[in-house]
Amino acid sequence: MSRGSISETGVKGKPDLQAEVCEIHRRFCELLPEDLLWTEDPGSKERVRVVPGELRRRDVRVGNHMAISPGAVPRFLDRFAHVYGSVGLLWIHPFMDGNGRVARLMSHATMLETLDTGAVWSVARGLARKVQEYKALLSNCDLPRRNDLDGRGSLSEEALAAFTNFFLKVCIDQVDFMEGLVQPDRLRTRILLWAEEEIRMGGLPARSGEILQAVLYRGELPRGDVGAVLGTGERQGRRIVSVLVARGVLVSKSSRAPLRLAFPAALAASWMPGLFPEKPE
Repeated sequence: MSRGSISETGVKGKPDLQAEVCEIHRRFCELLPEDLLWTEDPGSKERVRVVPGELRRRDVRVGNHMAISPGAVPRFLDRFAHVYGSVGLLWIHPFMDGNGRVARLMSHATMLETLDTGAVWSVARGLARKVQEYKALLSNCDLPRRNDLDGRGSLSEEALAAFTNFFLKVCIDQVDFMEGLVQPDRLRTRILLWAEEEIRMGGLPARSGEILQAVLYRGELPRGDVGAVLGTGERQGRRIVSVLVARGVLVSKSSRAPLRLAFPAALAASWMPGLFPEKPE
């Protein structure tokens, strides 16, 4: 796939094609249990099965909004792909169910691409904490224009502005939350203290901390610079790097690509205490 496509392990970048939007829906829904793959038509009360990744084939109503006809969905998605954001995915409502979840994943992917967040924070968490306000403001975006000062289109621009303001505030709240949780000014110290303890216990080779410190300082470390950092032979440097990669502490796109710091979940308690809630005793 081209730039902005879905990676093998998750969503990366903002989707550009209809196929990629369907792929997000498919990946999410295919992991759901069977009982969550059914939705009810609010009018006829008929139960309809949601097929992962399949565009809807029937009319749907969401609150006061009557979504576009099924036959028009591909055309609107094509327009959406070319002018991202000018027509909302939730307004198109391409799937029988799961549209909100796909839209939130797309929002996360777009921020990952444009803001280079590194997936450290996600707006979805913030929206989940304010779900009632989120749904109410989103529904208000379908309200008709109140007067001549409420935008130029048929829908309320004021309601759209209110939702946008809410959405951006949620983003800022999540950045502040993760900053307070991770404490980036102390992260380097915690990682190096962990390395010292592992070396004492025999879990890491001596001088592993020097490699980690170089990666933390530079952001990434070319493999050819490992020997210079340690002031030793290339063989010893490769041995230390091999252990750090095996422990999941360092990652690299290939055997020759630069080394970068990873954040393995197994070390979250040591590196970022408080990231996960403690298990009840």
